[in-house]
Amino acid sequence: MEPIRAESITKSFGSIQALDGISVEIAAGELFFLLGASGCGKTTLLRCIAGLETPTSGSIFFGDKEVTRMPPHKREAAMVFQSYALWPHLSVGQNIAFGLQERKVPKAEIKRRVAEALEMVKLPGFEDRSIDQMSGGQQQRVSLARALVVRPRCLLLDEPLSNLDAQLRVEMRREIRRIVKENGLTGIYVTHDQEEALAMADRMAILSHGKIGQVGTPEEIYRSPLNAYVANFIGETNILTGDLLEIRDRFAVVSTAAGPVVGKISDPSWHPVSGEPVRVSIRPEALRLKQLENDNQLSGNIVDRTYLGQRIQYWIESPAGRIQTVELNPHQLLEPGGPPVPIFCRHEDVVILKP
Repeated sequence: MEPIRAESITKSFGSIQALDGISVEIAAGELFFLLGASGCGKTTLLRCIAGLETPTSGSIFFGDKEVTRMPPHKREAAMVFQSYALWPHLSVGQNIAFGLQERKVPKAEIKRRVAEALEMVKLPGFEDRSIDQMSGGQQQRVSLARALVVRPRCLLLDEPLSNLDAQLRVEMRREIRRIVKENGLTGIYVTHDQEEALAMADRMAILSHGKIGQVGTPEEIYRSPLNAYVANFIGETNILTGDLLEIRDRFAVVSTAAGPVVGKISDPSWHPVSGEPVRVSIRPEALRLKQLENDNQLSGNIVDRTYLGQRIQYWIESPAGRIQTVELNPHQLLEPGGPPVPIFCRHEDVVILKP
């Protein structure tokens, strides 16, 4: 395993600026996610790290070695693609062995390492199977085995689970994380799936328009987003607008159309002043219909609901706009169209953001 560092990476395709001065450091042995909407630059950055694209400017380091213009096969990195990229005319074992054959590894060693790689992905004895006899999940495991068999220092994954059904995706999340950790790899994983990132990542970077909006652990990104884009992209949130009234220690008081709201300022570099316009982010699950001590209180009319078994979603029309709440394990369902209901949330669950 080794750390990976990108410094001031830009990449242009004609007049299109795909990456705009991105810098990021990934620790040795870390499973790091690049996350963002389509066109944000996440796959372009991964391809630059892999050597499949050359940055317009900037530098990439594997450990202390600069690899910015080094060919892919010399970087000791292996890539797993969304499409699996397996050869249908070759057996499972032949697909996995291909990279070793290109490296002129002796046949006996190839046989041993192919069997070892299949053990890693829990497909022992599948060497002679044809690719078209394998399910989608099994094909993705073969793709992983082909990457692992060359014993890379880092593993690069480009939306590897997007072609699988929901149950297989959950299963493969655990498997990929296990493989990265058990083999001591540095992993970089590209996805637009927020749940996948929250479930698997040690840390993640949220990209937008070729720039990084925030880097942090899943908990930091989810609970303390630095801006409305990050708050909206990771999970669901309610965004209210208002004006800052005052700062109280580590909390701020904001005037909104639904009344005053107390919350935390998550960006330590931002020092808003009284009267400044701000945004307020409140996660649906942070809102409750029962009051605890020192809660914020809003109110509104229930206009819609969705029952999902283990939880129910309510949409409440308030003076500050429509607000979504989530109640887990509901015992009593409230009907839309009734009288106004109060909703509450802790000060710690409210995030004050730049406008």
